Amino acid sequence: MKVPKLKKRYCPYCKSHSEHKVAAAKKKNASSLTYGSKVRARKRGSARGIGSMGRYSKKAISAFKMTGKKQTKKTDFRYECGTCKKMHVQKQGLRARRVEFQ
Repeated sequence: MKVPKLKKRYCPYCKSHSEHKVAAAKKKNASSLTYGSKVRARKRGSARGIGSMGRYSKKAISAFKMTGKKQTKKTDFRYECGTCKKMHVQKQGLRARRVEFQ
């Protein structure tokens, strides 16, 4: 996938359209300190005692479960504003095997 190095985009900090420098960044892994991960860890722990673990005790429905690894990762573009030099991230990435800046 070919991506231009400069792109005119809306900057949420300046609240105006300006030239942005595009850079690719590595995707961050999910943090183990988020609220949801703490809840799941608590549910998994043996200190809970006897009883049902709610939706965590049910197995995934095998008929709808996808198998295999995805062939591509989603891109993570960072856009740096030309006027205020602040950086923001795109909302949703695109799947591409290789990203090339031109």
